[in-house]
Amino acid sequence: MYQINLALQVLPMGVPKDQAYRIVDEAIRCIAASGLKYEVTAFETVIEGSYDEVMELVEAVQKACKKAGATDILINMKLQRSFTKDVFITDKTGKYQ
Repeated sequence: MYQINLALQVLPMGVPKDQAYRIVDEAIRCIAASGLKYEVTAFETVIEGSYDEVMELVEAVQKACKKAGATDILINMKLQRSFTKDVFITDKTGKYQ
């Protein structure tokens, strides 16, 4: 199974700004605890791993948001997947680091 990249943006709905940031922080803690490679950016977090690992993490992030007090969330995802080779975050950003 090849590595994929998934950009994940979690937007808590209907909560004050400070609570929304706290919920997003919990989502990022969940991602960090997964052991998968990730990069937090201003608008989204990019995750690298196998398709199955990353999709399981998306479910775990939703549960973490609910546990943190979210009643509604909007999740935007962008997926890059190749069926012939691994896809790495550094393929896109390495030259800028």
